[in-house]
Amino acid sequence: MEKPFSQACENNKGPILEVLKKHFRPCSHILEIGSGTGQHGVHFAPALPHLIWQCSDMPGNHAGINAWIDEAPAHNLKRPVAFTIGQHPWPKGDFDGVFSANTAHIMQPQEARLMMELVAHNLPKGGIFCQYGPFNIDGRYTSDSNRSFDESLRNQGYGGIRDIGELQDWAVSKLQLVERLAMPANNFTLVWRKV
Repeated sequence: MEKPFSQACENNKGPILEVLKKHFRPCSHILEIGSGTGQHGVHFAPALPHLIWQCSDMPGNHAGINAWIDEAPAHNLKRPVAFTIGQHPWPKGDFDGVFSANTAHIMQPQEARLMMELVAHNLPKGGIFCQYGPFNIDGRYTSDSNRSFDESLRNQGYGGIRDIGELQDWAVSKLQLVERLAMPANNFTLVWRKV
């Protein structure tokens, strides 16, 4: 099959990797929630050889992810497991790190909340969750382009851009936001630690 392609993944994979190299240094087993096209996994896993990278997504996206893995296999990159928030149980594995990019604004609010709760519940103490995407701060958009993007998302039936304070509330006091890093294209990487 022809591999799916995301220009956004191509654009952001370098800056994100620099963050992951720092914050996933103590981790050994990462669960990626919403692997999408698979581009992030095949880029990050070889650059982080000390850990295992487990892809996951809705079953309908597995063929595309596997096409990327077939073309660029890595010893520490695992093929996707079925994980749709609200439908599948938390994947099996001793995950001490979680990564998710551009998922919270696609999910409905209750799904985004459940994702935060699941990560908070399943990470071990000291575990790290790196979350990338557009986020609002104190109820405000960080750019006009994000305002337009949010309107477009909601018109298509998606949940829309989430506010960082909202995510903190949903983390049920188990995830501490330890860093908020500004990224290209008006995005952020939020680094959470299980307390």
